[in-house]
Amino acid sequence: MKAIYDVPAPAKLNLFLHITGRRADGYHLLQSVFMLIDWCDTLHFELRTDGKISRRDLGNEAAEALPAEDLIVRAARALQMASGTKLGVDIGLEKRIPAQAGMGGGSSDAASCLLALQRLWGVRLPAAQLKAVALGLGADVPFFLSGGHAWVEGVGEKITPITLPAARFVVVKPAAGLPTEAIFRSQDLKRDSKTATIQGFAANANGLVYGFGHNDLQPVAQALCPQVSQSLDWLAAQELQGRMTGSGSAVFAQLPHDKDLAVAPGDWKIRKCSNLEAHPLAGW
Repeated sequence: MKAIYDVPAPAKLNLFLHITGRRADGYHLLQSVFMLIDWCDTLHFELRTDGKISRRDLGNEAAEALPAEDLIVRAARALQMASGTKLGVDIGLEKRIPAQAGMGGGSSDAASCLLALQRLWGVRLPAAQLKAVALGLGADVPFFLSGGHAWVEGVGEKITPITLPAARFVVVKPAAGLPTEAIFRSQDLKRDSKTATIQGFAANANGLVYGFGHNDLQPVAQALCPQVSQSLDWLAAQELQGRMTGSGSAVFAQLPHDKDLAVAPGDWKIRKCSNLEAHPLAGW
């Protein structure tokens, strides 16, 4: 195999995000449901035999300049080291998922890179070792290897697959981004939410599943980034109940039907999305 093209890397939405505590090493303990949606980056891989790894940007819709040593390159190098392969790769990235949005775009790119390169290089790490490589890249990366929607706990490493009803959403990413570190450093962040259960979440599955819980990061994010509040107000003006996803500035709301939306500020990214039945690379 000399190349693999058109590899998808889907975004996720956090249906809720509770912070239930903090470890002695400073890492926050969370509970969340991660849901895959059909807003995707696309990656292309061409084999190199000289061991070098490179990445180039192709039609960057997200508009943010990517660092040379991004998660994709780090993922390729981590797999190269873990597998002992002498092969390399040229990676092309069509970036569509916005950065600092809380949608996991970089983590999803890294996970899709790990899965594609195992095929391209003809290597296959044991599942536990691949998960360890993924966790070393970032807390969200193992989720994108799990194959579908999931109940996520711990620092992101405890993943329980779940099923979700099909639904439509509108996702709003204002122009301003929001770095994760700024939220988690805040003294105002609530860190003692009551522990929830999968059973409690599932009890809301009869049409109310997307109203379960809350996002503990949202109040801090609104204080740090007024555009988060403006985006939520824009959704509320259209009689939609919005919520922040993850730890970035994007917000979302479930669409009861494919309704028309009012015009939003021109520098915002607005997209109607559907949730996925499974990760497009499930089984790779």
